[in-house]
Amino acid sequence: MSLPPENPIDIFLQPGEVYFGDAGTRIRTLLGSCVAVTLWHPILRVGGMCHYLLPTRGRRRATETPGADGRYADEAMALLIKDIGASGTRPSEYQAKLFGGGRMFAEHARGHRLNVAERNVLAARSLAQQHGLQIVAESLGGCTHRNVIFEVWSGDVWVRAGPALEQQGRNRRRAA
Repeated sequence: MSLPPENPIDIFLQPGEVYFGDAGTRIRTLLGSCVAVTLWHPILRVGGMCHYLLPTRGRRRATETPGADGRYADEAMALLIKDIGASGTRPSEYQAKLFGGGRMFAEHARGHRLNVAERNVLAARSLAQQHGLQIVAESLGGCTHRNVIFEVWSGDVWVRAGPALEQQGRNRRRAA
């Protein structure tokens, strides 16, 4: 177990943001239907996180986009892979952890259509495989939001899930 640095840099990712840092970094985010991917190099203790909203922009691929946009899974992953390359490492050296993809609206939770949350989860798994990333943990799907904290110095990711959508509805009825 690695001890935290004395004064870690604390980064909060908004939707569409990507951050890559060293062992003096803690990265946080809050997810609903969005997905966060953390990548961690266990020897160098560097890593990053992306927080994307949608699986893809559409017809254009990340490689065709002049300025990659972290709101889209494929482009957010392209940004993280660029940071990995800049650090002189390869994606296959990293451990990946996947979080989010919660169905946040009751009509989607009961629907049979493939919703955004499910498409985001599929994109995360597909991109991890495409880039040769080893998925070592995940907390995906369900009907809840998640608070995610990634401690780059140790590779630990802490997740606190909110109450399930069904439970939230029962709580609202009781309060009324």
